[in-house]
Amino acid sequence: MSVERSDTVVIFTEDADWHTRRLKAAIEREGLDVLVLSLNECGFAIGATTHGLVLPGLGDALPAAAFVRLIAKGSTEQITARLGLLHALSALGVKVMNDARAIERCVDKSMTSFLIARAGLPTPRSFVGEDRAAMQALLDEAPGDMVLKPLFGAQGRGIRRLSPRTLLPEPDKVGGLYYLQDFVAAPTAESYQDWRVFVIGGTVAGAMLRRSPGWITNIHQGAVGVPAPLDARAHDLAIRATAAVGADYAGVDLIEDAQGRLQVLEVNSMPAWKGLQQATGLDIAAALARHLAGALAVTVAA
Repeated sequence: MSVERSDTVVIFTEDADWHTRRLKAAIEREGLDVLVLSLNECGFAIGATTHGLVLPGLGDALPAAAFVRLIAKGSTEQITARLGLLHALSALGVKVMNDARAIERCVDKSMTSFLIARAGLPTPRSFVGEDRAAMQALLDEAPGDMVLKPLFGAQGRGIRRLSPRTLLPEPDKVGGLYYLQDFVAAPTAESYQDWRVFVIGGTVAGAMLRRSPGWITNIHQGAVGVPAPLDARAHDLAIRATAAVGADYAGVDLIEDAQGRLQVLEVNSMPAWKGLQQATGLDIAAALARHLAGALAVTVAA
């Protein structure tokens, strides 16, 4: 059964914020219509619509493409259904940026770390487990400090730097799961910085250094972004890390250790870019829109 395809690009988000407004305008400049939806508003209607989905504003038609800006927090059942809808769109031939598989890999920091290491990229030692005693033993035997991170988290919220023999929190304080990663010491103790490299379609669209007097270097935690120098090592690592998780676009976090070696910390599949744009003057939304329009043109030609 053929399904009607509209000329509309759906942006999935929870808030018509600065990023959504910029992205919507950029996609419209590419000659495409834009519909902003929350995944919370969507669902499945198997046997009731030609494609089996509920997509308000589109009826029985499928979108030309979908861009995933944000997925709201929710229960395990809610998140599973929202990701399932993204999987369904991909199965129906709709271009989804980023698709559900890439989002699943990046939201789960343990899988991100696994895929980065499996691709042969330098990354800090990381341990994930549910047994508090076993994880405590790993921390106590570590050669230096470790960072306790929420498995699902962003913008530096909820992370803690722990020295060996520091008591880990109770399981109910960490969702019953411990994610520990070696703390990467900075080349100098006076300041801290890391890299945010934004990759789109296998190319670096922009990069900044995030500098902070404290060890947490997220812009939302008070760090300051400045343009990054051109560094082939950083660009290569970011591009390869993005490919390792299967993402169309990503914000890749890199850090330089005391020996001057770069390591991959995280890959973000729904990254913000306001700080990067303010630091560099680059129009990231326009670059994302061009990539999406190019991908659609290739699909139509095929």
